[in-house]
Amino acid sequence: MSDTLKTFDDLNFEAEVLRSSEPVLVDFWAPWCPPCRMIAPFVEALAEEFQGRVKVGKLDVDQSPETADRYQITGIPCLLLFKDGQVVDQRVGALPRAEIARMLEALEPEPVQG
Repeated sequence: MSDTLKTFDDLNFEAEVLRSSEPVLVDFWAPWCPPCRMIAPFVEALAEEFQGRVKVGKLDVDQSPETADRYQITGIPCLLLFKDGQVVDQRVGALPRAEIARMLEALEPEPVQG
């Protein structure tokens, strides 16, 4: 994993995600999940690309069942996008890199036309 891709768990979720001053993309996944492994390189690349604008990390649902249950994660991979401690977007399944990038780009303000 790259230095920009965070690891979230039941112990650090509140501090790292819910109290984060920047938006956070959380990839709920498990090592035994082929679609999770398929999108992993996309998530890692986007962590690099959006560094300083969006915090990106992964949460293993088997290792952190309390957080997975709290957000009713029943299918993985599941991407939850948090802003100010609230879920603002959610996608389930193996998504193309471009769709995940659009989730993150939607957080950025529109340029002022003038």
